[in-house]
Amino acid sequence: MGTGRGGGSGTGLLAQLRNPPGGAAGRTMLLTVFTDRTGSGVWAAACVLYFTEVERLTAGQVGLLLGVAAVAGIAGSPLAGRLAANLGSRPVLIGCHLLRAVALAAVLLCSSFGALLGLVALTALGDRAARAMEMLFATDAAGERRSVYRALSRTAMNAGYAAGAGLAAIGLAVGTPAAYRALLLADVLSFLLSAVLVASIREPRHEGRVVAGSARPAPDADSTPRPSPWRDGGYLRFVALDCALTIDDAILNVGLPLWLIHATHAPHALVPAFLAINTVLVVAAQLRVSAAVRTPRQAVRAVPMYGFTVLGCCAAAAAAHGTGPVLASALLLAAAVLVTFAELLRSVVSWELSVALAPERARPEYLGVAGMAQSTEKAAGPLLLTGAVLSTGPLGWLALGTATTVAAYAQRHFTTARLHAAGATGATASGSAKSPAPSTTSG
Repeated sequence: MGTGRGGGSGTGLLAQLRNPPGGAAGRTMLLTVFTDRTGSGVWAAACVLYFTEVERLTAGQVGLLLGVAAVAGIAGSPLAGRLAANLGSRPVLIGCHLLRAVALAAVLLCSSFGALLGLVALTALGDRAARAMEMLFATDAAGERRSVYRALSRTAMNAGYAAGAGLAAIGLAVGTPAAYRALLLADVLSFLLSAVLVASIREPRHEGRVVAGSARPAPDADSTPRPSPWRDGGYLRFVALDCALTIDDAILNVGLPLWLIHATHAPHALVPAFLAINTVLVVAAQLRVSAAVRTPRQAVRAVPMYGFTVLGCCAAAAAAHGTGPVLASALLLAAAVLVTFAELLRSVVSWELSVALAPERARPEYLGVAGMAQSTEKAAGPLLLTGAVLSTGPLGWLALGTATTVAAYAQRHFTTARLHAAGATGATASGSAKSPAPSTTSG
């Protein structure tokens, strides 16, 4: 989708949003992301109550439903990447939005738990596939300014989630089955509107890559077989380590709230502050963090910083155990700040390295596999936090922080070796460096 730069001299958030990387296409995709996440924010806030009050499910059934959905979502990214290799990211992203709209709308007609399981799993699969396609679109559209686009995209995401939560609060205040159904339909509408927005974007032809909307390669495409990420041991190792380096999401949304409630004397009213801190800091600091990580070399250097930031968060959470309300509150708020900065780092570092390590000819397939890291964390992270960390107390937190730091150093070591072997250590974020040759033994 070209390397549109979206010129303009302004570097502030509003100036960048008005003229983002990728130009008009980038601007439309940012609006799409905001629309999608607004609907997702509505449904995230209302889904448990919908399943409980409208579908009359038990707590165990709701847990099983959400767990199956999380596992099903893992397959979404690689499946979408494979389809995008032949069709292009734009039609696949449109299909993802339509799939989610149809599956979620069908939930209204469900009369059995088995059918509900299938529909929610299908919605989750489409959700994770859409995330992978957004990543692929941004990588192509923003070119060497993809770190800036990623920052703007995350700002749009958080604004959308906040708007969705606000809309959901209105429906939840009404509290009737009709209100819960209206919230579900609001999410369906957001998917349909997102599909329309994506359909308005042109996906231009790439040299040496598959033509969007066609299974035929571009005329000058390389006739050699396309590399496969499933046979690239070095890339799979990167993705496996990346699963461990996305733990910040589970810490913020599951670990800290449950730890505050069950293991500290901090007031329960402090829980919403974690999300508020996260939202404000992402909007205020994402552009600054992204500006510091624009090349693979910078991304590699930043990986250990993620580990130490998570370690600091875990240490603060552990120290809050057994202290008074005031000190416990201060420590947990500090933990929320630290884990948010870890999230800011991870969002740009993971993306930059996912692209830098992927051969350009097979970028859709590789980025699809890379997207499995976040999907896997969403399925396994809450179980890790509740089953292993919280149950073992402060030592569990310290062990989690230490293990994350070790994983960060391991990823830095293997990624540095792979980039160095490919001659890419001095490459810019444009991806112009030589693509590493896939190998089951590559570092």
